[in-house]
Amino acid sequence: MANQSNRPLPRGYQLLNYTIVKQLSAGGFSLVYLAHDENDRPVAIKEYLPSSLVLRTDGDKIVATDPDKLATFRFGLKCFFEEGKTLAHIQHPNVVRVLNFFRANETVYMVMEYERGRTLQREIQLHQSVREDIIRHVFYHMLNGLREVHLNKLLHLDIKPANIYIRRDGSPVLLDFGSARQTLTNEVKRFTPMYTPGFAAPEQYKNRENLGPWTDIYAVGASIFACMAGFAPQAADSRVEEDKLVSAKKLWKGKYSDELLEIVDWCLHLNHLDRPQSVHALQKALSFKPQVPLPPPKAGILTNLKMTLARIRKA
Repeated sequence: MANQSNRPLPRGYQLLNYTIVKQLSAGGFSLVYLAHDENDRPVAIKEYLPSSLVLRTDGDKIVATDPDKLATFRFGLKCFFEEGKTLAHIQHPNVVRVLNFFRANETVYMVMEYERGRTLQREIQLHQSVREDIIRHVFYHMLNGLREVHLNKLLHLDIKPANIYIRRDGSPVLLDFGSARQTLTNEVKRFTPMYTPGFAAPEQYKNRENLGPWTDIYAVGASIFACMAGFAPQAADSRVEEDKLVSAKKLWKGKYSDELLEIVDWCLHLNHLDRPQSVHALQKALSFKPQVPLPPPKAGILTNLKMTLARIRKA
């Protein structure tokens, strides 16, 4: 029963003052919908619905897949609700804006601003690799948002290109805080960990007492690696057993500046103490310009950014 898929709310379903238009995505913990508010403005609504714990097959009611899992579901429900409250207080241009959160249908919903553009993952799929000037622009500004998240004692724990959205004006926004229910305080870690192989740090697999800002920083390094390679690096749990990951400096020397390649290798250290310990430290390194200029590109940075923005606007 736990392996079945949860049925999304149907088109036209009225959820308080919101009308469901369609399902946008589904993950292990939640479903995300496009909806319209009472003024017909588009919003994104995330529904807490962990498929391993509860199931909805018909209508709008959900049932536990196993009575023994009900306590875990309720604990996660509380964390999701608290996460919504915290994120609603974060007003930052590089963090998705939470407009509302409420309880209904025996679960919790989080209403977010609907962003237009496309994900960094889509850019990678289209072009296989991303230029250094664009990498620096996107990640420097995204880190502004991540720093604000950490200041609010939250971790994201699922940073990856699919969760970095590039708006039509070229500014990045950090999406999907589905894993952010792990706080920086020492609360009980009862929730089943969720992570994306390749982007998750070693401490997300085990030794979760070592989670911290450096855990998100590992994912930032893995995301920059993916921008260069077109795919994620070797999964951290596999690296712990046998590390086959070739350093970025060896793979792309001459294509990207040594400074940027060293940042990637720094972030991807298996030992969390060997990585940048704060977003500020990483941003400081990322803001440095290459000491030796790279060969001039076929088109200037402004042209490349304009071309990227034009592609996003057409998406």
